[in-house]
Amino acid sequence: MIDDSPTIVALLKRMLQQNHYAVLVAYDGESGLEIARREVPDLIFLDIVLPGIDGFSTLRTLRRDPLTKDVPIIMISGNAQATEQFYVQRIGADDFMKKPFSRPEVFSRIEALLDETGTPRHVARPAQRPGAAAQPEPATPA
Repeated sequence: MIDDSPTIVALLKRMLQQNHYAVLVAYDGESGLEIARREVPDLIFLDIVLPGIDGFSTLRTLRRDPLTKDVPIIMISGNAQATEQFYVQRIGADDFMKKPFSRPEVFSRIEALLDETGTPRHVARPAQRPGAAAQPEPATPA
């Protein structure tokens, strides 16, 4: 989650953790990019209006990076002008959520982007995250 609002971060983090999601938090775009490259999350909630590099620039950078280009991204904003700009630009985000948002809305958007195993629906199944340990194939009886 990349958002500069401690209130939104606390609310969304609590919702996600109650549903057993591990949550990584960044309060600005630069930190968010570092965390995303290091951890390669299953999904990113990205605020549009951020200090330093804004959400649109952060999104473009995430989409250009081979490590993060396939991570589903939900843009979020409570700023009417940023919301309007999002719809005009539509620069590679998978979804958009306007603040304030409800718990059912958060989880319906997650379910639309991730399957039951947490794999992005638009990514080919056998692909493995960089750095992930390979799981041994179960032995088949002869």
